[in-house]
Formats: sequence, structure tokens, C-alpha cells
Amino acid sequence: MAASNQQTLEKNIPAWLTILLATACGMIAANLYYAQPLVGLISSSLGLSAGSAGLIVTLTQIGYVAGLLFIVPMGDIVENRKLVVTALLVTAAALITAALAKQPFLFLTATLVVGLGSVAAQVLVPFASYLASDASRGRVVGNVMSGLLLGIMLARPLSSLVADFLGWHAIFAISAAAIVILAIVLAKVLPVRKPTAATNYTALLGSMWRLLRTTPILRRRALYHATLFAAFSLFWTTVPQLLAGPKFHFSQTAIALYALVGVAGAVAAPLAGRLADRGWTRPATAIALITVIVSVLLPLLIQTSSPVGVVVLVIAAILLDAGVSANLVLSQRSIFSLGADIRSRLNGLFMAIFFFGGAIGSAAGGWAYAAGGWSAALWLGIAFPILALLYFATERK
Repeated sequence: MAASNQQTLEKNIPAWLTILLATACGMIAANLYYAQPLVGLISSSLGLSAGSAGLIVTLTQIGYVAGLLFIVPMGDIVENRKLVVTALLVTAAALITAALAKQPFLFLTATLVVGLGSVAAQVLVPFASYLASDASRGRVVGNVMSGLLLGIMLARPLSSLVADFLGWHAIFAISAAAIVILAIVLAKVLPVRKPTAATNYTALLGSMWRLLRTTPILRRRALYHATLFAAFSLFWTTVPQLLAGPKFHFSQTAIALYALVGVAGAVAAPLAGRLADRGWTRPATAIALITVIVSVLLPLLIQTSSPVGVVVLVIAAILLDAGVSANLVLSQRSIFSLGADIRSRLNGLFMAIFFFGGAIGSAAGGWAYAAGGWSAALWLGIAFPILALLYFATERK
């Protein structure tokens, strides 16, 4: 009977469960980005030097990449619900530590663990794909990923606004409470999924290099998205500096409101999933890549502090987030179709590669903006999606 119920669930995932998984992914992913707009406040409060302040973001990213490579693959051998709930409880403990920390070392250690535990979202995404039928997998993954992307996009403005009213500690305390509640809910409602792969953890990790070497579609989709995410990270690292500078004189609240604009781009995620289900992954990928190029080209060509300049930046943000969101779903739909027993490992590799691309984009953007201003950053930023489009042109049907 249990097997029959599981098969039914896999063929027809309930709408409420899709919504819950989307919400969960958004709540978890947001933890990676809460600290980004608060680096100045946190570093001055804890006594971090200007040179060490960047560790607040960097250590979170290091923890996340480590989790993608060493925790997410466990979804292929460990019961998924238990893995997710355990990761969430570890994340909540780290968030509480961050909220209470008064010493730099304790806070930085907490951010590392927050990144490590937040990979629970990347266990839930392939989990959703397991529960969906082949015909609806793109739609389900797209809907879940739209929740994750909303969490990423809302995290920065939300933490800025909370810090304005309650101080920077509050966002970590609030998120810790929310994550504990989420862990309880998921423990009660998620179906049990115990993988059938007969392998141990050491062999599992050893197989990842072989998967990367023997899976061309994984390498290709990962490189597409690494370049797009590099442009995305570069843009969102540098545009707040532009808006806060002498050209626009935006307040922190105004910058937070501008960041909310990007939320509109998340609508592309479920649309891309539907296109993939219809077999239109290739043309949809071309559109996504071109959209990102246009999003960087517009503010490169039109630079003015007038209302027109603000409108151009708004359009650029929406197009950028839409193109990146669409390509992410198209990529995951493609790699999740390769095999149910290796899905978590494929997702861990894919996410780690493109997240590394984002780290390169952030670092390069900060350097370019400091060296040559907004124009230099945009010239560098547009090179990333152009490289992706050139590589896409070599793809065979």
C-alpha cells in the first residue's frame, strides 16, 4: 500500500506541496543573502577591519559550495526528508549564533555554517522533480525554483528594511525562528523518500568527477549558467554602489525598493519550465541568453541620472533576473532528465559550478567598479553572457 501511495504521489504532486516546497526553498536560500547589504553595519559593530569585512559574504559562499559538493550528493543515498530537516536545524542554530554573536570569529564561523546548511534547498529541488511525472517535471521544477529565486531577490531589501527598524541582529533571529517552524512543518508533511542506490558515501563522492567528465549536458548547462550568474552577481554587487553614489543619491530604503523590482523577473521561471516540457529548451535557452545580454547593454548605452536613467536601470534589472531565472530552470530540467538515481549529485555539481561563476562575477565587478566605474563594470559584465551565447552556438541539436 505504501508503495502504491508513493507511485500515485509521484504521478500527481499536489499543488499545495509544490507551493510548500517553493516557499521552503525561498526561505532557505534567503539566508545566503541577508548579510550582503549589511556588511558595513555588521563589520563596524563587531570591530571587523575593512579588509576583513568581505569575509562575511565570502565565508557564507564557501560554506554553500562545500555543502553543494559534500552534502547535496547525499540525497542519492540518504532518506531525503531526514537530510533536509537535519540541515535546517543546523542552519537555525547557526542563525541564532549569528544573532547573538559579539565577537568576529563567532559570527564568521556562524556564517560559514549558515551557508553549509542552506544547501537544504538544493536537496528539495531534486526531491520535487522525483515527485513529478516526466510530462510535468519542467513545470514543477519551474514553480519550485520561482520560490527559491523570490527568496534570493527579496532577501536583500528585507534585511535592509529590518535592520533600519530593529538593528542588524534582528534579521538573523527572525530567520532562525522561521527556519525552525519550517523544519517542523516539513518533518510532518514531506513524504518519505529513501533512495535505492546501493553505494557508500566515499564511493558517492568519487563518482562525481566521473559524472562531470562523462555528462556533456551537465558541463554545458553548468557553463551557460555560470556565465549568466557571473553577470547577475556583478550587476547586483555594483548597482547599489552606483545608486548610493553622487549620481543618484539613493537612500538605503530607496535601494532596497529598487532591489524589489527584480522580483518581477522571477515570473520567467515557471514559464521556462512549461516551454521545456513542450520540448522547446533550445530556443528558450537562446532567448534567455540574449535577454541577459540586452539587460546589460541597455544601461551601458543609456547612462543618465535623469528619470530616464532610472527607468533603464529598472528595465535592466527585470530583464536580467528574468533571463537568469529562465536559464536556471531550463538547465535543471535538462539535467534532472538524465537519471533519477544520480539527480542529487548532478544538481550539486551544477550548482557548485555556477555558484563559483557568481563568486567570480562579484569579485570582478567590485574590482572593475573601483578601477573604472560603472561603465567598466558593465563592459566586463556583458562579456560573460556573450561568451555563453558563443558557446551555445556550438551546441548540436
